[in-house]
Amino acid sequence: MKNTIIDHRINCTEIVTAIRAALPKDTKPIALHEPWFVGNERSYLEECVETGWVSSVGKFVDRLEQLLAEYTGATRAVAVSNGTSALHLSLKLADVQPGDEVLVPALTFVATANAVAYCGATPHFVDSSEATLGICPAKLERYLTDIADVNNGTCFNRLTSARIAAVVPMHTFGFPIDLDGLTGVCERFSIPMVEDAAESLGSFYKGKHTGTFGKIGALSFNGNKIITTGGGGAILTDDPELGMKAKHLSTTARQPHRWTFVHDAVGYNYRMPNLNAALGCAQLEQLPRILRHKRSLAERYQRALAECQGVRVMAEPSGTSSNYWLNCLLVESGNAGDRDLLLATTNDGGIMTRPVWKLMHTLPMYESCPRMDLSVAERFEASIVNLPSSAFLDCGNE
Repeated sequence: MKNTIIDHRINCTEIVTAIRAALPKDTKPIALHEPWFVGNERSYLEECVETGWVSSVGKFVDRLEQLLAEYTGATRAVAVSNGTSALHLSLKLADVQPGDEVLVPALTFVATANAVAYCGATPHFVDSSEATLGICPAKLERYLTDIADVNNGTCFNRLTSARIAAVVPMHTFGFPIDLDGLTGVCERFSIPMVEDAAESLGSFYKGKHTGTFGKIGALSFNGNKIITTGGGGAILTDDPELGMKAKHLSTTARQPHRWTFVHDAVGYNYRMPNLNAALGCAQLEQLPRILRHKRSLAERYQRALAECQGVRVMAEPSGTSSNYWLNCLLVESGNAGDRDLLLATTNDGGIMTRPVWKLMHTLPMYESCPRMDLSVAERFEASIVNLPSSAFLDCGNE
């Protein structure tokens, strides 16, 4: 085998110094993303314990759903057990059936593809945009023009004869994708949009909250998200009938009754417990403060790293407002050796950084799935380094 000499084109010492300049002066290791509990979390949790309302019925579940609907502008929010269950149920509500194909970004967390597989459908992987990290509408439109037909308002893959039942954009690290562009593609090819907004609570596209552009959207409140309920997620929709069905199916499809157990469909035990919702209500009260600090931290990174050669900090796309859930440093050489050297140097120095996820089509369970050219996603996979992004890392600026 021929030996390959890697010519590194970045100065890791310079970059680490710049990263440290944006962070608090602290000698302890700095984690990637931690929750920040500075409000009513303890008192709301104590109320749940004292009253005994800790399971899937309670005032905090109802309150969280109301607060989420008000904040996002959605007609209905339904609180569920986690972001993956939110996405799974969203796809079911969008009528994704076994044997269908669903367009999914190759650059995403595995839950996006897994939710498709839970429906018995096949993920069909599509490429990313240089500007947003998410699905590229222009490239997708060219691809669908080559491989898809629309018959009687339904899109089919002419190469596999499968119905293309949905497209699932994911707003990577909280950066909104080009939703106008993707909406146009969906309309042209009669493909419903189901938004994976797991990472983008607090992100807006042209003044409208992510997760509210498609037929239905999914949020996540995992422990490392912008706000957390410990575990948990939510479904957003502007369709009142879909909202009612989402709540019904997430509650094992049980018909309301004082004592009998009658279930009228295959349902799911997906409701969020009141205990988790209590934590979420307290966190949601703090969301404006969290977003303010995360934006300030992102700006500090951008200033500190502006003069470092060979890297750039991802900034929100034009016309959007990002929650900056995870700050994203791009190694512009696209050289995985450069990225890995930077990962090793930062982590060895007590600054936790991480690469982006492995692309979905490289995972063994999805390697035979259909896919388009993924050259942009492949460059991102070799380039992305996520930086510490906890909101309290900026608390010195309050």
